[in-house]
Amino acid sequence: MEPLSPSPRPAAASPAAVPAPEDVLGVLRGVIDPELGSDVVDLGMARDIEVHPDGAVDVTIVLTTSGCPLRAQLQRDVRARVGALPGVTEVRLHWGEMTAEQRTTAMSKARWNVAQRPEDTSVPPAAKVVLIASGKGGVGKSSVTVNLAAALAAQGLTVGVLDADIWGFSVPRMLGVDGRLGGVASDGRKQMVPIERKIGDGVLRVVSMGLLVDDEETALMWRGLMLNRGVQHFLQDVQWGDDLDYLLVDMPPGTGDVQMGVAKLLPRSEVIVVTTPARAAQKVAFRAVGMARKSYLRVAGVIENMSAFECAHGETYALFGEGGGQQLADDAGVPLLGTVPLEPAVSAGGDAGAPVALGDGPAADAFRAIAGQIVEEAVPLTAMAGCSARMLDAAVAALDAADA
Repeated sequence: MEPLSPSPRPAAASPAAVPAPEDVLGVLRGVIDPELGSDVVDLGMARDIEVHPDGAVDVTIVLTTSGCPLRAQLQRDVRARVGALPGVTEVRLHWGEMTAEQRTTAMSKARWNVAQRPEDTSVPPAAKVVLIASGKGGVGKSSVTVNLAAALAAQGLTVGVLDADIWGFSVPRMLGVDGRLGGVASDGRKQMVPIERKIGDGVLRVVSMGLLVDDEETALMWRGLMLNRGVQHFLQDVQWGDDLDYLLVDMPPGTGDVQMGVAKLLPRSEVIVVTTPARAAQKVAFRAVGMARKSYLRVAGVIENMSAFECAHGETYALFGEGGGQQLADDAGVPLLGTVPLEPAVSAGGDAGAPVALGDGPAADAFRAIAGQIVEEAVPLTAMAGCSARMLDAAVAALDAADA
């Protein structure tokens, strides 16, 4: 087993801040083998976790085969999630290969999980799940979600948008979709079919409580258990499709029942936290960072919304203060993915169902740049073309076609 070069981290941690091996194991449960559809801990791939007093962490991952094409993806995920734990100064990743017996056990375990896991979702394993979160309401989280979704779809991707803000649903209007969610029978069970919108070569698939009620102004007076159950249905009983690239989840503000429920259902999620430049908002937003990490979710970055306003004469006004996004990113130890200027076109586009990210202007440019960062660095897609399971599927399909 050869060690890879360590991930550089900025500063040494005090012994009191060093995470326990159980914490490392917890975040590794968010690393999913996309080919087998289960996490590396459950599959027995995570071995020999050692946390050193200086904050360095050694992790051994055993692969089904040494030439596994998903090795680079697993490397990124392990380093990103373990490296995001407070107190970790570097991550040293080592590789091994399963024996034939261990490989058979892992494959059997993966098949068992698919058949028996009660909290399995209909989100395909290769899809990247991004939770758009905030510490409080009023920071434009839903606006950020729909514009990022539109910008990603404009790149030719298939993007799901789940409006998990059950009480305050607004995604359908902001994306310009209407109608009601349909139903279809699949594998002996009924599933909802998202409303689709084509954007260039890409596709948006939208699920929201707003597509189930008769009137957009209907007040839903649901308690926590019902809220969780509603989101659970959206994750388990919706036909998202195997071709889904990203699922963006517009989370309700705060750190409550829905957030805990989603973290349990989707342990492989990545979190992007939205704040405004105000320091008061930044302090509240840090609670969302804390909750994500306590739930063993990786925080992929921060977006500062409602940044400075530029008038027609070229003057810039920091109406909501300055520096909140960068301060939150620094405090959390994650990148600031971008700042979105305060621009009337953002609100107007949301009201009209025409996301500003599909148009022109400073805000549109900002959203497209952030979407590019997400694909390229923050939450890159998994390359599945060389996976043995995909190759087997292709071979079977070719044989079926030849026999037809």
